Amino acid sequence: MNKTVLGFSLKLLFTLIITFCVHITILNYFKNPLFENRIILAYSLNYILAIVIFIGLFILQKKYLHILGFVFMGGSMLKFTIFFIFFYPFFKQDGELNLLEATSFLVPYLTSLLIETIYLSKMLNK
Repeated sequence: MNKTVLGFSLKLLFTLIITFCVHITILNYFKNPLFENRIILAYSLNYILAIVIFIGLFILQKKYLHILGFVFMGGSMLKFTIFFIFFYPFFKQDGELNLLEATSFLVPYLTSLLIETIYLSKMLNK
């Protein structure tokens, strides 16, 4: 595995673990259920998808640097497609999407997005 991809994967994993711990701590503090709303699946899928997207960007950077932004946006679209396939039907079973359900997906999504954006910015500035 390339050093850049490995570095990205480890930093993303570390950041998501810290974010997950903070997320669970906040849920616990407010006496909310800790592991409901597919929270572990959300963190896991966001991690895997972020790595897949980053590997795609890394592979394409040499030959297609001019379209990396569009590929990156396509990756975000892929993540939301996954959300609407695997999470949204589950969340809407009771007829509404509440804050706990939304944050169980959005917190790991936004965390992954931040790390991906930082690394993409570094790629584009080389």
